[in-house]
Amino acid sequence: MEQSFSPSRRDLLAAIIAGCTVAFIGFGFASSFGIFLRPMSVDLSWPREIFSLSIALQALFWGFAQPLAGMVADRYGSARVLALGAIFAASGFFLRGTIVDPTVFIASGVIVGIGTGACSFPVVIIALGKVVSARQRSLVLGLGTAAASTGMLVAAPLSQFLLANGGWETAIHVIAFGFLTILPFLYFIGRVSMPSAKSNHTAGILPAIRLAFTDQAYLLLFFGFFVCGFHVNFIQTHLPAYIVDSGLAVVVGGWSLALIGLFNIAGSFLSGWSGQVLPKKNVLAGIYGARAVVILIFILTPMSPLSVYVFSAAMGVLWLSTVPLTTGLVAQTQGLTYLSTLAGFVFLSHQTGAFIGTWLGGRVFDVYQDYQPIWIASIILGIVAMIIHMPIRETPREAATP
Repeated sequence: MEQSFSPSRRDLLAAIIAGCTVAFIGFGFASSFGIFLRPMSVDLSWPREIFSLSIALQALFWGFAQPLAGMVADRYGSARVLALGAIFAASGFFLRGTIVDPTVFIASGVIVGIGTGACSFPVVIIALGKVVSARQRSLVLGLGTAAASTGMLVAAPLSQFLLANGGWETAIHVIAFGFLTILPFLYFIGRVSMPSAKSNHTAGILPAIRLAFTDQAYLLLFFGFFVCGFHVNFIQTHLPAYIVDSGLAVVVGGWSLALIGLFNIAGSFLSGWSGQVLPKKNVLAGIYGARAVVILIFILTPMSPLSVYVFSAAMGVLWLSTVPLTTGLVAQTQGLTYLSTLAGFVFLSHQTGAFIGTWLGGRVFDVYQDYQPIWIASIILGIVAMIIHMPIRETPREAATP
């Protein structure tokens, strides 16, 4: 197992700091790219579906890459996976800012998706979650998630600044370089992230996957996380454009994403702490129900900068707070040996929801010139997710325990 050795406190602290930095860089830029939707679509005379489809494919292939990245991380350690992902992501973003062609732009979503799937914060926090105690796990997962949120807080206004002062081509090239700065930090992660599965990994992983997908607790987490992806990616991709379409200033859209990142720092810490003292399934049900209420109030309230900022703050608290709880429940119910892989499949469901929410948002807008149907769908899905999390079993499945 990845815990077959005991890293020193110094190495563990360095790995946590490095992991948080990787999460900060990787998630920040990837999640703030929705700021580019309206200016690029207007400048290039593209329908919004082109941009949305590229981001949707990015989300989907991020999801496909996640379980594969998990398998490789379980077998060879996380640092190599993260390095390959950073190079892929940088290449995809460089392509986006260099070749102005709708087909190439859409295809770049596949490259960026594979890259972000391999160097995203789920890979990082799972690697760190394996080398701390069970009691510390939720807190460390929350810390890594908070770092990712801080990246969103910084990347959103930074992207807005680069757009205003250098144009979208320059801004995208800066993002590409940003992913390469991840590489030096992987040395510290590599010192503590060792393989958790031995040479019989391939033979063992298939029964583990089959077993997990016969476990009701795992299946409910799998389907519930779909809703999280739908919510998060629809909002982070289309909210800035929705705000400008409603007659507000462009800067309001940029700061809306920054506020989501800011308040999710608190939300991530809070969810990490709550996972140590309360039943995780109850906290998750509350988060999804609260999202439905917040979205309903937002679409019923007259649009203003204040209503946008209040919505962004509220959604920020609920944003990635699902991640440490969901990952913690996968570890709690399925064991640690194949955690990267099994959590990766759950994240694939998340990214499938992300694909549908992102693409459908652009498609619906192009047809109806209105996002209202997607907002309503988000409310309904939030209620469904709240309900299906309530019966989740939190005790380990005996056969799944390594």
